Amino acid sequence: MGKSSGPIWTTIFVSIAEKTRQRYSMVEKEKKIGFILCVCTGKCPGFSKMDIWDFINIIRAEYPVEYAFVHPMLCDEDGDRFLAEFLKKDRKYMITGCAPVMQKKLFRDAFKAAGLDVKKDLIPLDVRDMKTEDALKVVKKAIEEAAETV
Repeated sequence: MGKSSGPIWTTIFVSIAEKTRQRYSMVEKEKKIGFILCVCTGKCPGFSKMDIWDFINIIRAEYPVEYAFVHPMLCDEDGDRFLAEFLKKDRKYMITGCAPVMQKKLFRDAFKAAGLDVKKDLIPLDVRDMKTEDALKVVKKAIEEAAETV
């Protein structure tokens, strides 16, 4: 038997990721963006079309970010405590999850306490109701735009 090359979507993701990595090598030389996927407990129907683990692993391994991880609910009390400990001045954070307007309201105080400006240092993305490949495209576009401002 011949060796299987895996599903076609794996090839597509690898191709997108490689092109993204090549295109944004200048971002890798600068400070990278911290990437957080907030999944609203993991039971939000808005994430039912996405393979959360494929998404975060592709971002973590193939995109020009400092790190990427999943948090279950940043808008809850433990999310506030987490952000208070985690956020660092002079860094940009890309948080994917709910609506950008909501994120700015929810995280404004935590960013201010860390010496950050939520309008400049937060890159909020809504990836709900998207398939994995569509969410990856949204992140790719946001990284392109962030690279232009570096």
